[in-house]
Amino acid sequence: QRKIVAEVAEHIIPKTSTAGAKEAGVPAFIELMLADCYRKPEQESFVEGVVELEKAGFLSQSKDQQVATLKNVETTTKELMKAYNEQRVKVGDNVDAVTMSEKAKGVPFWRLMKELTLVGYFTSKEGIEQNFDYRPVPGKWENVKWKSGQKAYVY
Repeated sequence: QRKIVAEVAEHIIPKTSTAGAKEAGVPAFIELMLADCYRKPEQESFVEGVVELEKAGFLSQSKDQQVATLKNVETTTKELMKAYNEQRVKVGDNVDAVTMSEKAKGVPFWRLMKELTLVGYFTSKEGIEQNFDYRPVPGKWENVKWKSGQKAYVY
């Protein structure tokens, strides 16, 4: 399952002239964040998504087949997100919140996967240094005149 998460992350942010998700340590970040920072419904939803990819033979597919599989997952996720958002609204109505929370599903796998991949990448050393004009603190505050094509600053 770790290999599946690593391959999916690499499809989201592939290695080009900059580091890819794997090289930036995103798979380990995803595992850590899910275990330490996400609620049980999201953890279950994520594992369910990985298991579905495992059943589909994701790792044995060609790169093109993997992309097609992930596009399928994304299409399905749009409907799942609608149901997820509706479920959250209903808890606010005069509905038994305990009953709703027992039936509640977490954020869908693909949404979590994309979110964690982007956060993991753009908070990694490689992601910051290769995509931003990194100025480590301490430093002084100064107004900067932007040049055409200049990268954004990250402090």
